[in-house]
Amino acid sequence: MSEQPKKLSQQEVIRLERDLAKFANMMDSVVRIPFTKQGVGADAALSTIPVVGDVAGFVLTCYTIYKAKQIGVPQSKLAPVLRLAMMDAVVGFIPVLGTIFDVFIRPSRKALAIVHDHIREEYQIRSESHVTHPFLHERLEHKQQYSAFWRNPVVAWIWLHLPDLFGVVFIVLLIIAMWLGFSWLWQWWQGLKV
Repeated sequence: MSEQPKKLSQQEVIRLERDLAKFANMMDSVVRIPFTKQGVGADAALSTIPVVGDVAGFVLTCYTIYKAKQIGVPQSKLAPVLRLAMMDAVVGFIPVLGTIFDVFIRPSRKALAIVHDHIREEYQIRSESHVTHPFLHERLEHKQQYSAFWRNPVVAWIWLHLPDLFGVVFIVLLIIAMWLGFSWLWQWWQGLKV
């Protein structure tokens, strides 16, 4: 007779899922496109080291499966993540193509999505802020314990979206710099023609 896993409290589930989200962000989207979950992480960086990097990436992805099982996600739901991690490791052995594949095929993010769906069903947790920006969310929770200022929804939203806002500012500044650079080159080119 198999023993049923202990039911976790909502706070424990949020903490475990946030820890998994931190790990998934590190693996798959340390540097990301603002207001999206698409990015590049340690998994793609590791894949640039032939064989050893791909094996390390696979082992680290297995850690996400372990964390998901801690939350109580059944093995049957995690099977696609394991298959994706194995495919990621095998394709990773191919130079260049493996690294490109790692940018788009993100098994740690897939595990996080499965965990999130599972806890929505099992624990009725609808919030996503603890997985979207897990490091900032953890700091915000700490700040909210000591100050009503941080409990203000507008302040909390701005805090949680700082990376996106900085990313947008960076992209706008980059576009302006490129436009000014091309304008200067165009004027320089026109001056050479005269």
